[in-house]
Amino acid sequence: MTQAEALTILKTGANVYLTGEPGSGKTHTINEFIGWLRASGIEPSVTAATGIAATHVAGMTLHSWSGIGVSESLTRAEVDRIASKEHIARRIQKAKVLIIEEISMLSATTFQMADAVCREVRRVDTAFGGLTVVLVGDFFQLPPVSRGREVAFAYDSGTWRELNPLTCYLTEQYRQDDPEFLSVLSAIRTGEVEEYHHETLMTRHTGAAELPSAAPKLFSHNADVDRINAEELAKLPGASKKFLMTSKGKDSLVEGLKRGCLSPEILELKDGAAVMFTKNSPQGRFVNGTLGVIAGWDASGMPIVETKEGLRITAEPMEWQLEEQGKVRSSIAQIPLRLAYAMTVHKSQGMSMDAAIIDLSKAFEYGQGYVALSRVRRLSGVYLTGLNERALRVHPEILEKDHEFRAASEAARETFGMMKGAEVIDMQKKFVKALGGAWMETALGKGKTARGKPERGLPGRLAETLQAVRDATTLKDVAKARGLTASTVVKHLEELAEIGKLAHADFAHLISPDAADEIHEALEAAGGARLSPVFHAFGGRYSFETLRLARLMRHSALASFSEKEDQRAF
Repeated sequence: MTQAEALTILKTGANVYLTGEPGSGKTHTINEFIGWLRASGIEPSVTAATGIAATHVAGMTLHSWSGIGVSESLTRAEVDRIASKEHIARRIQKAKVLIIEEISMLSATTFQMADAVCREVRRVDTAFGGLTVVLVGDFFQLPPVSRGREVAFAYDSGTWRELNPLTCYLTEQYRQDDPEFLSVLSAIRTGEVEEYHHETLMTRHTGAAELPSAAPKLFSHNADVDRINAEELAKLPGASKKFLMTSKGKDSLVEGLKRGCLSPEILELKDGAAVMFTKNSPQGRFVNGTLGVIAGWDASGMPIVETKEGLRITAEPMEWQLEEQGKVRSSIAQIPLRLAYAMTVHKSQGMSMDAAIIDLSKAFEYGQGYVALSRVRRLSGVYLTGLNERALRVHPEILEKDHEFRAASEAARETFGMMKGAEVIDMQKKFVKALGGAWMETALGKGKTARGKPERGLPGRLAETLQAVRDATTLKDVAKARGLTASTVVKHLEELAEIGKLAHADFAHLISPDAADEIHEALEAAGGARLSPVFHAFGGRYSFETLRLARLMRHSALASFSEKEDQRAF
């Protein structure tokens, strides 16, 4: 099934299990669906089975969202107690569409506990109290943590059977384009690893003297990761610099963000340290997984990273946020880097890498080798230092189940393929209207941009922020009206600018002309993009948010000028 076919089915409001091989575009497809929902005025509840996965989707763990926490079982009385908590009840009552990422790592028991709480809160005795539920993941990847006992997968639960989700199995490949490597990964996935597949991998067995210095090492155990990172940093000369994570919001929510963040609370760096970016750049300068080395420090002490391509990037603090119903509930800020000498296979899940040094000599879990190898784009980027028999095995139960998923997906594809386009659109319209949304001919259709009139066709949170900015006189007023931090408001404006939905006149009134001119001059002197030296040059007289607004204003003015010049030339 293609991504477009899966998206068509998702938009009908059916319960869906979205799956596919690593690199098939599951995350991209679900993000498209989330964007479509928000453009229609429907705010989805985005959750994940683990904290790491939750940070990738700006959501929270299903455990936190449903209030079940770390419980391994719930009595009837405990379900009642959780359902009676006001903030849990309010959250579940308001929910319309529930998305659960990394479903393979959620046990049947946990899945059913969350279901029980939703039924109790919503007073509807159907799966998840009647919510539309979308499950995302690949059961060939890492399974639920078992703590030494056999754990059933989520699809073994009565809840899954009652949901009866349509399976959308994505079959296109966007990460790997190396036929030989794809053959090996396919063999692991189908449980048909032959001697020549093993021999192919062993051609990448590399001695210590031949290992690339900048590539991260993937291990199965945390102890190996911590040891390698500490040893390699200690080998570098000079003093280290430490950067502390900051946070806002409720302690319990902040702790969840910290556990899922790939950047540590205390980031310790030295000149020459191998690092990896842990977040995507809004300007596209780096992505989660971009490798480099510390090549110095800017005037304000921020690390300068030189990537493999020779690009020099000043790494400044960025935010990880937990959003609920379009509002930020908690956030943490840290420089988006981590030492790249080593990391666990578990933490690498969801990443794409050009190269990795992989030690699978101590692999102990089904799927561990498959996850590690499938992070890398080409066989030439694999540097194998150890391999045991368990590493190339996937769970035998999943092998059989996968045939069912593929068949179910093909059946769904044929069913929707035979339906008339008008019939499918009618289903989508009914779904949107049933949830109180507004149907639009296109999810990102053009609307009116005159000040005082809302722009239709934007994700709900961005449309609301844009309207608030147009109506308010100061950034503080916008933040208060939206119930957001000033930083988040500016982030929304930056997103609007990226998709071409922000005019200079929309937000220019938030900064005085004199302040804007002064900041623009300082930005030009600093190269136009770096904020830290400008902030320190003004001695903190202007906040980072004000500087970001001024930078955005400068970019919008330049873009407007360029567009007018192009029109004159035409």
